[in-house]
Amino acid sequence: MSFAIIETGGKQYKVSASKILEIEKIDVEVGKTVKFENVLLLNDDKNTEVGNPNIKGASVEAKLLDNIKDRTVLVFHKRRRKHSRKKNGHRQRHSKIQITKILSKDGKLIASADSSVVKTKSKTKTTEIKAKDKKDDKKKTVAKKILKK
Repeated sequence: MSFAIIETGGKQYKVSASKILEIEKIDVEVGKTVKFENVLLLNDDKNTEVGNPNIKGASVEAKLLDNIKDRTVLVFHKRRRKHSRKKNGHRQRHSKIQITKILSKDGKLIASADSSVVKTKSKTKTTEIKAKDKKDDKKKTVAKKILKK
């Protein structure tokens, strides 16, 4: 299992091919490819490269899936006995990306993802279909009981 450690938005992430993760917001259109060149560590099945501080020439490519907002964080300031209150909310912006390729310093492909982007949507559709089928089965059994009487 090959992986890489990249740095973006002041944070470090351990990424592997086809992994989906949320990072700080990137100003790129949805569906475009993003290239991260600040690679700190590369691990292949056989060897490991550690950067000093990063590996020159190595890169990680990802596809931007969506720009989303995090949950609301309430900020409340109160000064006691002064009749002073201030309530404020904040929603941090994130980008959801999927890692497509991990490239070594000489441009050699270490890992790549399949062409399928997100499989979570298909799972929800199948569960909905199964739930509908169960309801239909209940209706059919009730109808059979009525016909027998």
